[in-house]
Amino acid sequence: MIAIPVAPISDAPAGADLPSWRLVARRPAFLIGAAILLFWIVCALFGSSIAPHNAYAQQLLDYNKPPSATYWFGTDQLGRDVFSRVLVGSRSILLVAPAATLLGTVVGTALGLALGYLGGILDALVGRLVEAMLAIPAVIVAFLFIVAVGASAWTEIVVIGFIFAPLIARTVRSAVQVESQLDYLASARLLGESRRRIMFGEILPNVMPTVLVEFTVRLGYAIFTVATLAFLGFGVDTSTPSWGSDIYNSYGLIGAGYWWETLFPALAIASLIVAINLVTDSIERVLAG
Repeated sequence: MIAIPVAPISDAPAGADLPSWRLVARRPAFLIGAAILLFWIVCALFGSSIAPHNAYAQQLLDYNKPPSATYWFGTDQLGRDVFSRVLVGSRSILLVAPAATLLGTVVGTALGLALGYLGGILDALVGRLVEAMLAIPAVIVAFLFIVAVGASAWTEIVVIGFIFAPLIARTVRSAVQVESQLDYLASARLLGESRRRIMFGEILPNVMPTVLVEFTVRLGYAIFTVATLAFLGFGVDTSTPSWGSDIYNSYGLIGAGYWWETLFPALAIASLIVAINLVTDSIERVLAG
């Protein structure tokens, strides 16, 4: 009798041999979140072109109009189209929040590598700084800094970025300390590799999944912080479409029945944060699995 070779049956789940990015892309939650993010990115880039009305134009005869076929989201107290302002208003928040998060991630990752690998008195000092910052909400810290130096998009980017940096550094530091106990770093030291080479050439590629998750998590916080600062009157000029400032300008009219002027910018903020959370959760589950 001729023996027919049979391939062994693997217990691994379907798709386990795929690269991590492909596993992430197969998750429905990621696809939904990415689609919402892509929509707002397109609005940020081309909002003025795709908006049905001029987001800045005041139509005083059409003020406080409810949603209709002409004005899908209604108009505000100056007769400006709310739908158009929501589309164009994504630009400011999607400019400041990602830039601030990227700055905080770069600085925080470099600091976390140094703290986790070198340790010593610098580790102790930064640890106390992080604990102090955790005791105060990020919005309050950003508010105090912006009041001191003046409000602008660049100020928000720098302030929010440096608020996030110690928090990201703490997470990266923990991941680096775990990596520091592994055999491949002992081999690198025996080979005489420099500290810089070990930190950025050996450890950094292995903690990049942690850095990626931190970036996506902090991006959601950055969006909330930027929107809150705009609501408080800091950031872009109040005439410029901005979700936070539009909510500030109209929330007092809810009691008069003009709910749409506040509802739709608030839903835009919520949808963007939910989308980021869906993407973040998908990445975390794949990396953890």
